[in-house]
Amino acid sequence: MNKEIKVLSVVLSFYNEENVIEELVNRLENVFKKDLKGVVSDHELILVNDASTDKSKEILIRLSKNNKSIKIVNMSRNFGVSPCVLAGMAFSSGDAVVYMDADLQDPPEVIPEMVKVWLNGDADIVDTRRVSRAGESKIKLLITKIGYLTLNKVSSVNIEPEVGDFKLLSRRAVNELIKLKEKKPFTRGLVRWIGFKQETIYYNRDARYAGETKFKVYGRKVISNFLDSALISFSSIPLKVSLFIGFLVSAGAFCFLIVIFIMKFLQLSLPGWSAIMATILMLGGIQLLTIGMLGLYINSIFLETKGRPNYIVESTHGFNE
Repeated sequence: MNKEIKVLSVVLSFYNEENVIEELVNRLENVFKKDLKGVVSDHELILVNDASTDKSKEILIRLSKNNKSIKIVNMSRNFGVSPCVLAGMAFSSGDAVVYMDADLQDPPEVIPEMVKVWLNGDADIVDTRRVSRAGESKIKLLITKIGYLTLNKVSSVNIEPEVGDFKLLSRRAVNELIKLKEKKPFTRGLVRWIGFKQETIYYNRDARYAGETKFKVYGRKVISNFLDSALISFSSIPLKVSLFIGFLVSAGAFCFLIVIFIMKFLQLSLPGWSAIMATILMLGGIQLLTIGMLGLYINSIFLETKGRPNYIVESTHGFNE
């Protein structure tokens, strides 16, 4: 397959990254001027502003006066990372698109290797797999590992451990990805779902350049994203587990009923109220658990039926408007 890149798009979603933005742009531009010179004819940096409240937008507008590759997409409110990434892809014009986090944990210097693998192979997607993760606690690494293992066990697509949101996609892969309009999108799962041949390269993830993470591993956003986007969107296992637990409890209750009849017939003493209460509480807990699982799926259906867009663009800057 003969490939060339006339335009390479880099899509970044950010929220309150005023301490990182300028360094991020500088390092990306150095990569294009040095490592990708003669390989890529042109490039664009599409930065999607997820309604930042700091000076990130002002910094970008200032930088764009001397850098025509900078293009800004401003959201009308905070929509989250995945919708912003998909918005950036919809605005992109590149023959290939790289999307990555804006905190410089994913080094821009890895992009030339991604481009090389894509140009020299027949894959439509180049994934990056983290060999090490600097600046992250052992607790976060453990929870992340458990999360990946859980997803791989129950998901309908293969989500490789330590493969995050730092990828290169061909134009046709991007076009298929942005067709998907599901609510609360789990981007790395959707990239696996659309198929196409995918290659993987390895890299060492850096510590955050400045500021604090917006996604604490034990925070509400991360837990919600795991349950609503990753687990529910790509697996029906929780529903099947609920059915299996219900079957086991029902079978156990039936057996216990037989024991009660036998004991009554033999005029033996029956267990006291404590055993009955323990049984009721156990059954009540299982019922609440299964109802909660059903609720997650019903909520997902509810969001889909409303048909609201995943994002609303407030304004753009740097495009041919």
